[in-house]
Amino acid sequence: MSELYIVATPIGNLGDMTFRAVEILKSVDVVAAEDTRHTLQLLNHFEIRKPLVSCRAQNEQFASEKIIKLLDEGQKVAYASDAGTPGISDPGAVLAGFARKAGHSVIPIPGASAFAALASVAGAGGKTLIFEGFLSPKPGRRKSRVKELLETGDAVILYESPFRIVKLLADIADIEGSRCVVVGRELTKLHEEITEGTAQEVFEDYSSRQKILGEFAVFISGNKNIKISEESSDKIREARYDDKQDFRG
Repeated sequence: MSELYIVATPIGNLGDMTFRAVEILKSVDVVAAEDTRHTLQLLNHFEIRKPLVSCRAQNEQFASEKIIKLLDEGQKVAYASDAGTPGISDPGAVLAGFARKAGHSVIPIPGASAFAALASVAGAGGKTLIFEGFLSPKPGRRKSRVKELLETGDAVILYESPFRIVKLLADIADIEGSRCVVVGRELTKLHEEITEGTAQEVFEDYSSRQKILGEFAVFISGNKNIKISEESSDKIREARYDDKQDFRG
């Protein structure tokens, strides 16, 4: 039996790559990746040369069978998605399940995650935090699910694209405009921005922007944690960090 390592990689800033992750990538025989071109850039940055195998969401089951054969042959394999921790709104769960059922060790190499990064700076969460990832792109389904999530009373973290972020914020504001939200855009990257306010305030901010770029994580406060900070109901706060190394460009 062999080992499959599930390796978290930076979501933007290469300085977030852990020493252990680098050592694991150096030690394995093969690196499986969501996007081999993207992972090749990462490996090149750390001067690592390894054979690459594609394992994307579209071919994860088929690719997993190929990777299991490599493990059966005694080769050690590391899996990395494009950014963050595999299996969290990214491929990797199917491969991990197949490998464990085949009798191989599946070993987590923890690291960066947009979910954990936003939760750590949101300022409120309570005992329960729901991670929903990406909602349906269909307006009716998206709004219906937002309503269900808000009705739980718990804090929620969602992911969204730049093409639908305003629509998502509009849904939240329409359902409960006073609910506090924190939006993380391009977390850890050069143009990182963290915006805090009521759902209505943040929606008005983003809907007034001429151009919206980047990747988004959205924290919605639970109704028992309405006030994220003493100033959250009075203004929107933005934090920009200009010393970030942007891996994606």
